[in-house]
Parts: sequence; structure tokens; C-alpha cells
Amino acid sequence: MSINFRFHKLPSLVAALAIIAAGSAQAAGSGDHHHGAGHGNEATPVGPMSFGNPGKAADADRVVEIVMGDNYFEPETLSFTAGETIHFKVVNSGTLVHEFNLGTPSYHEAHQGEMMMMQQHGVLMGDHINHEMMNMPMGDDGHVMRHDHPNSVLLEPGKSGDIVWTFTSGGDIEFACNVPGHYAAGMVGTVDVE
Repeated sequence: MSINFRFHKLPSLVAALAIIAAGSAQAAGSGDHHHGAGHGNEATPVGPMSFGNPGKAADADRVVEIVMGDNYFEPETLSFTAGETIHFKVVNSGTLVHEFNLGTPSYHEAHQGEMMMMQQHGVLMGDHINHEMMNMPMGDDGHVMRHDHPNSVLLEPGKSGDIVWTFTSGGDIEFACNVPGHYAAGMVGTVDVE
């Protein structure tokens, strides 16, 4: 797809982009971008999550700290009991943008395509997120990549975020970073639910 525009329309285009960017900056908040962590589009469907659902911080049974480095998680394995609500406190200590995302292997595979689209459209820029582009239409269907899911947090270096999740059953559950190339490089861990 090629975009052609004449230079006499450039001032109008710049003005329109400035308005969009201003609105996007307000939507982006402080720069910590959380998926469903209390702002943005919390009704965004995540798809069926047979192993659990979003929880409330006030109901958390315990807090689990997750450190994301450049292509690794600490810890690498997590164990919970069915019915347990976990408050994940996630910190990106790496030099790149990373994601903590709870899902099945097939969910992560599908989400990696969305993350690739975000990279191709200039939203994910290696060491930072272009928050203005976050709310721009992407792809053939023109949907907006707010990336605001309750099972995931996307963080720039040095940033932190929270996810609260209630695990209802076990299964094939992973936590992963779906930024292009990171999952393949081993940035994935397992979740055991008894």
C-alpha cells in the first residue's frame, strides 16, 4: 500500500496528526502502559481464558514480583493453587521494551502477530513505545492497537506495572514476552496450577 499526498495538503495533515497525538498522549497517561490495569479500554476481549480471569487487588491472596530482563524472566516458573488470586508486580529491568502476558501457547502465537504489526507500524521501537501511535488504526481492518488487556502489561525499560489474576484451573499456561523475537529467544515461563 502506498500513500501519496501533495505538499499543499501537508499543513492540514500535520495539524490532524498533532490533534491525534495530543489525544493519544492524554490516553497514554504517565507513560507506564498497562493492559487493563485500571485505565484505557478494560472491556477489550482477551479471548477465552480457560485457566482464570481478571481479579481485584483487594482480593489478592499474595503478591508475586516478576523481573523482566533482556530476554529472561525471574522467576522462570510459577506455581499457584486453583482459586488463588495473584497480584503480579512486574518490573522491566532490561534495556528493551518487554511484555508480561499470561496465556496458552496458542494465545501467545496469535498475539505475536499483533505485536509484529505494532512493530511494523512504529509503535514498538526497541527501547520505547510510541504512545502517540498506540491509538492509530493499524492493519487491513483499521482496528486500534490499544494493547490494553487484563492478562498483560507492556513496559518500557525502568517501568513497572501490575496485573491481578485469579487462577481457576490448570492447563497449558505460560507467561511470555511477545515482543517480536523475544518469545523465540526464550522469554517464556511456565505456570503450574494445582
